[in-house]
Amino acid sequence: MRNRLSRRAFLAAAGGTGLTILANGRSAYGYHANEKLGVAVIGAGGRGGDNLKAIAAAGENIVALCDVDERRAADSFAGFPEAKKYRDYRKLLDETDRLVDAVVVSTPNHVHAPASVMAMRMGKHAYCEKPLAHSVYEARLAARVARENGVATQMGTQIHATENYRRIVELIRAGAIGEVSECHCWLSGGGSAGDRPAETPPVPAGLDWDLWLGPAPYRPYHPCYVPHDWHFWWDFGGGALGNMGCHYFDLAFWALDLRSPAMVEAEGPPPHAESTPAWQHVRCRFDPRGALPAVTLTWTHGSQRPALFVENDIPAWAWGVFVGSKGMLLANYSRHVLWPEAKFEGYPRPEKSIPPSPGHHEEWIIACKTGSPTTCNFDYSGAVTEAVLLGNLAYRSGRSLEWNADAMQITNYPEASDLLQRKYREGWTI
Repeated sequence: MRNRLSRRAFLAAAGGTGLTILANGRSAYGYHANEKLGVAVIGAGGRGGDNLKAIAAAGENIVALCDVDERRAADSFAGFPEAKKYRDYRKLLDETDRLVDAVVVSTPNHVHAPASVMAMRMGKHAYCEKPLAHSVYEARLAARVARENGVATQMGTQIHATENYRRIVELIRAGAIGEVSECHCWLSGGGSAGDRPAETPPVPAGLDWDLWLGPAPYRPYHPCYVPHDWHFWWDFGGGALGNMGCHYFDLAFWALDLRSPAMVEAEGPPPHAESTPAWQHVRCRFDPRGALPAVTLTWTHGSQRPALFVENDIPAWAWGVFVGSKGMLLANYSRHVLWPEAKFEGYPRPEKSIPPSPGHHEEWIIACKTGSPTTCNFDYSGAVTEAVLLGNLAYRSGRSLEWNADAMQITNYPEASDLLQRKYREGWTI
């Protein structure tokens, strides 16, 4: 396989002409149909270990693994003894350019975009866990770099590949519940970190704390950050919304053809300078899209169910509710129902129009080799991520924000624009 032109060299040879077939019979992306990708996994422990197994099970070559925590990545490292091992993704990409065709980024949120963008600029295909970025600027940049470099991309909203989501989208598009004006998402629970700890315990052996921080501001190590609760600190994550919002918003974006909200507002406890809220309510208003009416997408997490769920006796299994002029559609990852059920008894389902997915990871792998489209590419998933990030930005600013997506500006409260992009720690760039 390594006799094949590198991705970067192939793009240079093709000259950006849209060439689809080479004289030697390779695909437009320079691969024979059964040729294996050389894949690097950045963030090989935890969630990254699951992605690693999925890529390996699909038959691709795992050529390099990277993790700042040798303890957390121990099983992954041991399972692929021939793969090159790294702590610093920048060193991995610099040293394995001719070995690596594609990267899988499964780090904490604050490293998602820097690692993905660096790889894509080198001509590598990229799969990145959700959310795509830690800031709106990063999400927009990742989508642009993917487009400019012509690489195959996919964000890790794996539920998008399910048959359940496809049938929901078909029902909404067929007008089963009429014109949809609202969609509500509900997550029971959440998480908040509170004040920054005063203690400064020693860094555990095997953890490179400086590399774990990456572009984020420096702070002393504490176990309240790793391996999981970094989600609840603004420097690294986005709280419950940042963790789960892309999974839930994805369904609404797909079914309702959403792109960018015109207005975002949020409520919650008084904002903490450093940690995320234990409960939060976010409203995103989208303008009409062609023949589709304006729609409001809401997110709620915390200990209390939204009023709409209570008032309509929504069953506990449903986290999503589409509200239409003729009724409702209730949804979770694996189940959906038209509501109230008695009203829709015997409703004729539309014919299946959305083809099945070969699998979320497999869809990306095929795209890497052939140039076929992916359903959660960085252009689409970047927009989903932006809406999630704007929800947190509205909460932290305490304002209803008017969003000009084309100009990437908050038109009614310019002061909040400071949160659209973050300053990187010295030595780190994107």
